[in-house]
Amino acid sequence: MEKVTMKDIADALDISRVTVSKAFNNQAGVSDSLKEMIFEKARELGYGKIPTQALHTGGYAEHTVALIVSRPDSASFWTGIIHRMAQELSEYNINLMYIYVPSSYTKDFSLPSILTKDSMECIAVVNVYDPVILGMVNELPGPKVFLDTIPTLTDRKLDGDLLLIEGYRTEAEITELLIADGHKEIGFMGDINYAQTNKERYLGYRDSMDRYKLAIRPEYLMIQSIDVFSYKSEIDRFLDSLTEWPTAFVCASDYVASFVQGYMDENPQKLPHPVTLTGFDNTDEYANVRGRIITANVPTGLLGKRMALQLLFRINHPDAPKELTFIKPYIMK
Repeated sequence: MEKVTMKDIADALDISRVTVSKAFNNQAGVSDSLKEMIFEKARELGYGKIPTQALHTGGYAEHTVALIVSRPDSASFWTGIIHRMAQELSEYNINLMYIYVPSSYTKDFSLPSILTKDSMECIAVVNVYDPVILGMVNELPGPKVFLDTIPTLTDRKLDGDLLLIEGYRTEAEITELLIADGHKEIGFMGDINYAQTNKERYLGYRDSMDRYKLAIRPEYLMIQSIDVFSYKSEIDRFLDSLTEWPTAFVCASDYVASFVQGYMDENPQKLPHPVTLTGFDNTDEYANVRGRIITANVPTGLLGKRMALQLLFRINHPDAPKELTFIKPYIMK
């Protein structure tokens, strides 16, 4: 099948190619009604580069996107993403309907009925990690875009697009920085069952340790499931149990690193030697590790914008193949 061109669109509408180009580049001289005709014909012919400004015109002014979110105020990381996503969508006159779900499933919980109605053009899923609730969301009809998932509900099982913060290679590189600095006894801390991103960071850590033929000591690993409201007590209990300490801990997030640093600051007598920490996310709310540890910077504003753009694409192309997208952070030493 030959590739559709702007000339094909122009010929089908009996207008000039210049007019089509102006519409696609949002230039003056083309009325809104003609733009909509051009965009409609482009979709009909299967043109692959319909611009997002197409959503400004005609029947595209009143889209509604549902945002399903759990504990959005648990960290500025999430509020930054959500705010930028809403800001970006508003540029296209797209309404963002906020729908809260609890962090843990109970048998009396059910999803709001509005999610099953045709009024939702697309669904965004942010910071939802309970397996039962996420499974219920996954079964909802219509296009969906997920930011992260759980290890048991991989991108192959998700009925929607998936955006992931790249962690495997990034965490491997962070671990290599520790190794290059002379560390050989390195542990890992973070619930790898909670999120796919956490699991991939752990696998990246393991990859570096294996490549440098360094032993991964089970007693230096805290990777089991952790209740989201019990991080401090469970981390304190784990660190209390250590009879020997590694020289460094790779932490799945700055959030985890802040609890470890807090324990070390409160219990210096328990440390047989200095312990280096690394984190992930580069959030500015954990003052005790801010600027003191190696971490990976995840620009929440750009991540929110990227989510919005994926929602725009999915609204415009509901039948396109599902997409898996990795957002690569950069390491801050």
